[in-house]
Amino acid sequence: MKDGGGNDTILFMGTYPPRECGIATFTKDLVGAVDRKLSNMIHTGIIAINHNGVNIYNYPKKVQYEVSDSDLNDYIEIAERINGRADVKLICIQHEFGIFGGEWGDHLLMFLEKIKKPIVVTFHSVLPSPNEKLWRVVREIGKKVEDIIVMTKSGVNILRETYGLENPIRVIPHGIPTTTFEDQAKSKAKIGCPDKKVICSFGMIGPGKGYEDVINSLPEVVKEFPDLVYIIVGETHPVVRKNSGEQYRNELINIIKELKLENHVKFYNKYVTLDEIVRYVKAADVYISPSQNPNQITSGTLAYAMGCGRAVVSTPFIHAKDIVDEKKGLLAEFDNPASFSEAIIKILKDPEMRKSMESHAYHETREMTWPNVAFKYCGLFDHYVHIESEEARMLPKVNTTHLARLTDGFGVIQFSKQWVPDVSSGYTLDDNARALLVCVKHFEKFREYKQLNLIRTYLNYFKYVQDADGKLYNFVNEEKNIDKNSWGEDAQGRAIWALGYLIDAPHIPTDFKREAHEIFVRALAAAEKIKSPRAVAFTIQGLYHYGKKMKHEETKEHVIRFANYLVSLYEASSNANWKWFEKYLTYGNSKLSEALFYAYSVTGKKRYLDVANESLRFLIEKTFENGIFVPIGQNGWYQEGGERQYYDQQPIEAAYMVDTLITAYKITKAEEYRKSAFQAFRWFTGENTLKQMVYNETTGGCHDGLGERTINLNQGAESTIAYLLARLSMMDV
Repeated sequence: MKDGGGNDTILFMGTYPPRECGIATFTKDLVGAVDRKLSNMIHTGIIAINHNGVNIYNYPKKVQYEVSDSDLNDYIEIAERINGRADVKLICIQHEFGIFGGEWGDHLLMFLEKIKKPIVVTFHSVLPSPNEKLWRVVREIGKKVEDIIVMTKSGVNILRETYGLENPIRVIPHGIPTTTFEDQAKSKAKIGCPDKKVICSFGMIGPGKGYEDVINSLPEVVKEFPDLVYIIVGETHPVVRKNSGEQYRNELINIIKELKLENHVKFYNKYVTLDEIVRYVKAADVYISPSQNPNQITSGTLAYAMGCGRAVVSTPFIHAKDIVDEKKGLLAEFDNPASFSEAIIKILKDPEMRKSMESHAYHETREMTWPNVAFKYCGLFDHYVHIESEEARMLPKVNTTHLARLTDGFGVIQFSKQWVPDVSSGYTLDDNARALLVCVKHFEKFREYKQLNLIRTYLNYFKYVQDADGKLYNFVNEEKNIDKNSWGEDAQGRAIWALGYLIDAPHIPTDFKREAHEIFVRALAAAEKIKSPRAVAFTIQGLYHYGKKMKHEETKEHVIRFANYLVSLYEASSNANWKWFEKYLTYGNSKLSEALFYAYSVTGKKRYLDVANESLRFLIEKTFENGIFVPIGQNGWYQEGGERQYYDQQPIEAAYMVDTLITAYKITKAEEYRKSAFQAFRWFTGENTLKQMVYNETTGGCHDGLGERTINLNQGAESTIAYLLARLSMMDV
């Protein structure tokens, strides 16, 4: 194979598709997720392990080396070739004893002996009762690698206590696809079982899988639920098929016939794609994980099922005991079909309990989605791979798909249930103003004309809710009725900000600007006496952009009047230890400082700049901890002299902070602001108190908040637009 070169490279060693193997699928998914994080900084490549030197595979270009598992010379030769590459900074081995040749995979030790690159190994199996040979193999691996990854806490305990390993050991869970949480109806229809109770298992078939115990349990279950079907998804493992053909599957078929279960057990006999796996698992009322290996430390199939939000019945192997509790499923006994019958019937007879299990399973596996798993791997890789600058981390591609999904012909819908718009929640000026701002920014940067259709929709909303006196009402219900009690200063200010930005944008069509100007003038007249500090701040920002375009001296006078008001609040509330405009920190905090940066830009008055810098540095001190942005939690906020609240953290706070810091950097050129902007943005991509992605790469949406233990799974308008605002602003530095 041709050696790579160029940028720093991480090589991943393991099996790889098209070889049909669970490790191969894992390696492909992991590398893909890492590439989405780091591909603008590093290259990734594969050292693919082949079986017996006989099988060859049509590998993609990502595979740079092939090693025959049984050929020691291959391990030596490949190690020496890699040693000659200056660009290779790290090798990440996906380890399973069965994929490397020799006794307990000890051929790998020859590669580890020869290689002169740092090694990180992920143990997919950690066996708690080793014989002497296995113990020595694991010990030798530990001596030759820098870091070890396992997927459960039990794995750490076994490696420490049984094998005596002293390496750094990290727990990074098995990755799962990012998928929505939904009931079974749609998936049942897709697989042709719309009116049946469905239980399901998936994975490569072979002895030790325990399917016979489940099948033997079904007569009792079918008595209670005559419409039940058990679907076993997956083909026979290639190694099993080579050694014993379809003997195990035929044995299962014989049991099915003996028990007269032909109408209740079905095989989907193929190597399934990810889409097929998700479809069948989502169709299941109960997922069954019947492994007969009590020492199984990792089960990708169990992780996938729980990640799809399904109640599970599992045997008590190590991984299952670590992640399955009574909130998420039930444990059956090894070699005991009756215990499977009891567990399956118990869940199926209690729909409310089943739904609760589904919800808990889904919520508690969000840290296992591939973006979150990749984030943790990348954090480890940072120790070995040189990154030009901290700011060089890859930013997600700008994606307005979910914003378009949330927008109908009237405006942007306020809330969603997960990623599905909830039109019953109605529409707000707040969200339509933010959406207008985002789409104008997007059009200015990309000239994507479909954004003009969205801008038209949001402008129409402005016109719809504006009264004759210039007030813009905030809320419109599903029936398009305006709530005349919903006028608020903050929403009026946000509208002025968005309209001013549109008027200033060079490439927006003239007719849009003309309409925006008419709305702006009336809206500003209605905002003359606003007192809300945030409404004032939004209005100053709108006036800044409006004034750039219109060049009115009157606009400057408005800015001075509003800026003086903010300064007066600051002088009344601030002291040596509390440099802020109010005696508390609540929402939209950074916008108060940002407004004064804009006021300084308009007027050149140094007092505005001084207060802007003092207050922003105070806010940074209160909201950045150990390089991580931690916005003030809305569950109690932060009163002077009290304790600051950490939860629930809102995406809009991260977005505003990013926007403010970039504005501050542009005006002051202070490097601290630029660096802090990158840190604040990474709150969305995993560098937060939960170490989880808040931005959803799959939908293009953003989750509605970050709690103490979980994220809010809904992806409503405010959160999604906030993320897009921050992401587009990051293009300015």
